[in-house]
Amino acid sequence: MAIRNIRISTDEVLRKKCKPVKEITPNLLTLLDDMADTMYEANGVGLAAPQVGILKRVVVIDVGEGLVELINPVILETSGSQIDDEGCLSVPGKYAPVERPNYAKVEAMDRDGNTFIIEGEELMARALCHEIDHLDGILYIDKALPVEEA
Repeated sequence: MAIRNIRISTDEVLRKKCKPVKEITPNLLTLLDDMADTMYEANGVGLAAPQVGILKRVVVIDVGEGLVELINPVILETSGSQIDDEGCLSVPGKYAPVERPNYAKVEAMDRDGNTFIIEGEELMARALCHEIDHLDGILYIDKALPVEEA
């Protein structure tokens, strides 16, 4: 397992749409392991493959409830609304308020190729939506709300 370099917001790879994973390969499993190591090393709660320069629809998330690996994730349903400050390992040191759903239901494959559904509220819903946005070339700064001056 290895720590990979995290691409920063000016890197054009972060603006590209990722391709679906067609088969589970040893390289894909290594990517999942490396992404988890990289996320933990950087004290993040999520990391998407384009953030390490790989244009595949792969995400890892850990909001404090254990590692979740998502291959080809698709948002099936969202509801509610929450506004909170959001950051990103690809936009270091910056935070901005972003409105996200308070609930998200996502279908994905696990590392064994099994399809599963994960549901999340609050931080998990935010992380799911944030990381899946990365797979479509969208950064949180694209959705940031204007900050009101005091």
